[in-house]
Amino acid sequence: MTRLMRMMRHLPIGLIWLILLPPALHTQVRAVVPAQSHANRFYSPGVDAGDYVYISGQGPRRADGTVPATFSEQCRQALDNIKLIVEAAGLSTEHVVYTQVYLEDIGKYGEMDRVFGEYFPKIPPARAVLGVAHVPDAPIQISAVAVRNLAERQAISPADLKAGTASPGVLTHDLLFISSMPGSHPNTGAVPNDPAAQVDLALDRMQAVVKAAGLELSNMVFVNPYLTQEIPMRVMNERYARRFEFGNTPARATIEVSSLPGGSHVEYTGIAVRDLRQRKAVRPKNMEPSPTASPCVFAGDILFCSAKSGFIPGPHGGVYSSTTPHQLRQTMRNLLDNLEEAAMNFDEAVSTNVYLDNLSELQDFDEIYKEYFGPVMPAQNVVQQIAPADRKADKDGHYPDLEQVSLIAVRKKGKH
Repeated sequence: MTRLMRMMRHLPIGLIWLILLPPALHTQVRAVVPAQSHANRFYSPGVDAGDYVYISGQGPRRADGTVPATFSEQCRQALDNIKLIVEAAGLSTEHVVYTQVYLEDIGKYGEMDRVFGEYFPKIPPARAVLGVAHVPDAPIQISAVAVRNLAERQAISPADLKAGTASPGVLTHDLLFISSMPGSHPNTGAVPNDPAAQVDLALDRMQAVVKAAGLELSNMVFVNPYLTQEIPMRVMNERYARRFEFGNTPARATIEVSSLPGGSHVEYTGIAVRDLRQRKAVRPKNMEPSPTASPCVFAGDILFCSAKSGFIPGPHGGVYSSTTPHQLRQTMRNLLDNLEEAAMNFDEAVSTNVYLDNLSELQDFDEIYKEYFGPVMPAQNVVQQIAPADRKADKDGHYPDLEQVSLIAVRKKGKH
């Protein structure tokens, strides 16, 4: 037995796969499927896109289909499932730089937080935590992003904000991942009564993390505003627009959720690019410049696209379909408009976030969704964030959004 073979006996299968590949192929996008996982037509457990690995939302289910009895064990199982995917990509949990946690009961935040401390003892990833109505496998779902090169990874913390089981920010060689920053006072945790004051506090806290990394809000390429019904959308948008250049804002997915940690009603999480020269906003010709969101923004070869719904653009625009499958086809058309403006297509999508009005319609959604991607299905995270809407048309024949999709795409090598 050769020395190389003896060494490989003790390595994860995913890492052996990478070693044996010719170097030129290491950066090709590929699905990451742990040995314990089953084939899935609708999403890849993980997608290795070269610099980053995107990991689908993971619930508490074991490989044999069973679910642990206690919440702490369920949280550990969801993190173990992420660990398996990361290792199948030849990495470890040390490479995880960002996570999103969806809880059906925000009261379980403390238990979840304690378990996280067990899994990330060195540099914990940035993290967003949301209370939602439903996830596919109750009561928790966790998605993640891992960086392949650890050389320039570092935790970022403003002077007045301590890193606990989540780093306020994690800087990699090219991106800054920012934890969700709530609309509460950083020292006391007090939440102001005024919605505008809450929004300003959350934006101030996000900006503080960005500045601690030596960057500015102009470096932001993607933002998730999460808010409860206590925050009027008009107020959030008005305060948010003050922070960014009109028509050159980050891509954005604004999501109403059931609850947020600490009694907050608004929080912001997002991603910034280190080199401003790598940032480029993309806007299809059928969309007017916006004070609150760019349709897509490049960070080098990574394209971050705003959440889209079944809204038909134009002078008489609106959502005119009353079913999820029909709305989804318009959503995908809207996303394709963005991708084509960036000289890309659905084959280059590596990760999507899906927000459904009713999670019971996931199978109908997926049957349409899968038609648009290939040959590698993107990683996917799916939640129902609030109670279902009343599906009646208004006086103008407009229906509520029944689904939204945001995506990340990676430009193929050699493509300009």
